[in-house]
Parts: sequence; C-alpha cells; structure tokens
Amino acid sequence: MIRPKAINVTTQPDYCLLVTFNNGEKRIFDVKPYLDFKPFAELKNLTIFNTVKPSGLSIEWIHGQDICPDELYFNSVPV
Repeated sequence: MIRPKAINVTTQPDYCLLVTFNNGEKRIFDVKPYLDFKPFAELKNLTIFNTVKPSGLSIEWIHGQDICPDELYFNSVPV
C-alpha cells in the first residue's frame, strides 16, 4: 500500500487534528496521548498547538515536533 500524504490539517477541539490525505480521506487524529511526552509537552499551549501544518508525508509544528506518517494515518479515525 502506498502511504497517503497529509495535504491539509486543521486543529479541532480537545487537542485533535482533522487531517486531509491525498487519497481524499479525512481523518481525526487525537494528540492528547502524546502531550505528556517531553517533546510534545509545549503543544499544551494552544498558540503553539495551532501552528501545525502539513510537512512531507505528515504534519509538523513550529518547533519541529512531528508525527510518523504511518502513525498519523493508522491511529486516526475516518470522518
């Protein structure tokens, strides 16, 4: 299977992301389980959380935090 590429991302309530992939799918990814890990802790600040953007095959925040493309796709739920 060819890995879908994240082409758009918007923040949602409660630290979730709506991710649109290049295969046309829209999926919700919950970031909350990551917020207690040091690299992601600053994303609790909504100003920083809201800086998320597509990057490569996945997404990335302003200070370089990112989610593995496979994890982003397979651990998200279809809308």
